[in-house]
Amino acid sequence: MNNAIQTTRLPRQSFMAYPFRIGKTGAAQTTRLGHIRNQVEQVLFTSAGERVFRPEFGFGARAFVFEPNRSQVWELVRNRLLAGIAEALAGEIDPQTLKIEVGAPAGKPEQLLVQIEYVVAALHKEEHHEFLV
Repeated sequence: MNNAIQTTRLPRQSFMAYPFRIGKTGAAQTTRLGHIRNQVEQVLFTSAGERVFRPEFGFGARAFVFEPNRSQVWELVRNRLLAGIAEALAGEIDPQTLKIEVGAPAGKPEQLLVQIEYVVAALHKEEHHEFLV
């Protein structure tokens, strides 16, 4: 009898990188974790109405560039991002682990810092990303 523990691994898959680009070997590729990060960027920087077949997709960070950088705006940004990322990454991340913090970085009140944290459901791996808007 063999008492060795068998582990199951997910197959290695390649995903198209974002932004899309073509090189000598074809379309640029990325890993699953890179793909999920790319999807977060797409939600963050795509404006609602920009996609023809998904007009509700996107957060639209550009709309907040000239807004006052204060707690009321941070709460609005946080709530919109929670909804947009949870929908766009359904099945990829554990929605109960999704945490978003929004605020101004220390000493730079003119910038908006968005910190996003989640656990990738299939890998049980925690990811953390920061974006300056």
